[in-house]
Parts: sequence; structure tokens; C-alpha cells
Amino acid sequence: MSDDINASEPEAEVVEQGSEQEESLFEAPPVAEQERMCEAILFASAEPVTVKEMNDRMPHGCDAAEALVHLRKRYEGRGVHVVKVGEAWAMRTAPDLGFLMQKETVETRKLSRAAVETLAIIAYHQPVTRAEIEEIRGVSVSRGTVDQLLEMEWIRFGRRKMTPGRPVTFVVTPSFLDHFGLSSPRDLPGLKELRAAGLLENRPPPGTIPLGVNSDEDDDGMVIDDGQSEMFED
Repeated sequence: MSDDINASEPEAEVVEQGSEQEESLFEAPPVAEQERMCEAILFASAEPVTVKEMNDRMPHGCDAAEALVHLRKRYEGRGVHVVKVGEAWAMRTAPDLGFLMQKETVETRKLSRAAVETLAIIAYHQPVTRAEIEEIRGVSVSRGTVDQLLEMEWIRFGRRKMTPGRPVTFVVTPSFLDHFGLSSPRDLPGLKELRAAGLLENRPPPGTIPLGVNSDEDDDGMVIDDGQSEMFED
């Protein structure tokens, strides 16, 4: 019996030596290389990553926890920090530089029908008073509608009209022309184009000058009254 036991001992030694040789085939990369691996994982991850998840991705024998200690120190004082988020790790902008990440966005606001109609009347009939706008539209113009167009800098106050009360007039601004790619108000679509696009009724709106009267009119039928200068205050 003792001979049998002694005979099995060399086999055990062979197995142990074989396992040591097998483990030696998978030497862990240097710590500096492990740092680079952790850095790459954190940089490419949208969500924080745990130490276990890093170890699962990295080669056999790596110690992500130790690599993170060195990586965290290397990023101290930089624009990006390696921080612990709960049980995971992530790369985050330095707190004192957070203001650089603020983004200004342009809020798109849809104009109301009243604002669109008021803007169109001002563009085609400028300089025009509030009373004249209301006469053409057939309804009153709220102060909010005009204030919105003024705030957008698409209209501005024009010269006062030399009529009782000397009402202020409204005209479109260069910002309005630039937004719609126009060189001047004369580049606005004519009546024929607006009717063809279904944006204008065939009958003229109330208060407008009917076609065929003595006034300056372009080929498309857009009325441009240049003889009112004496009616306005310089």
C-alpha cells in the first residue's frame, strides 16, 4: 500500500508544474499599458463602467482597480477627471470648466396666423399704421402680435404719419429681408405668385387700391406707393 501511495506523488508534482507553466503563458501587461486600456474603455463608454467590467474586457492577469488609481492621479489638474460614480468609474469634465459645455440653442417659435398676416401687410404696404393694418385685416391687431414681431426684429417703427394724431408706422427690417433671402421689399412675391401658390384670394382685401388705378405697380401687380413721402414726418 505504501508503495502505491509513493508512486502517485510524482504525478501530482507533474500536474502542479504543468499548471504553473500554463499560467506563465498569460503574463499581465505592464501597469502603464493597463492604464491605457482603462483610459480607452472609459473614454469610449457612454455610461460609467465597473472594475469588474473592465477586468472582463482586459487581458488575463490585469488589475483594473490598480490601473485606475494611477490613471486617476495622472488626470489630476487636467480638463477631464477620472471619477467614481457609485460603484463604477467614468471620465467627466473638470467642475470648474463646466461652463464651457453650455450650449446655446435657437428656440423655434411658430408664428400665429395673426402675426403672419400682420407681417405680410407690413411688408407689402409699408410704411403702414396699426389702423391701416386693422382695416386691411378686418379685425383688430393685438399688442402682443406687434410686440412679438418687434422682439424678433422683423419689423420696426417707421416715420410718423402727418395725419391727425400723427400715428406711428411700421416697416420691415433688414433682418426680415435677410431671413427670407430678399434684397429689398420689391423682391417680395407678387400677387400672381401668391395667388398661384394659393396664399391669396383672387379678390383684393378691403382697403387696398384696386388694380387699374393711378399708382405705381410692378409687373406682378404689387402696389408700391412712393408718392406718400410728403405724408410722413422726417
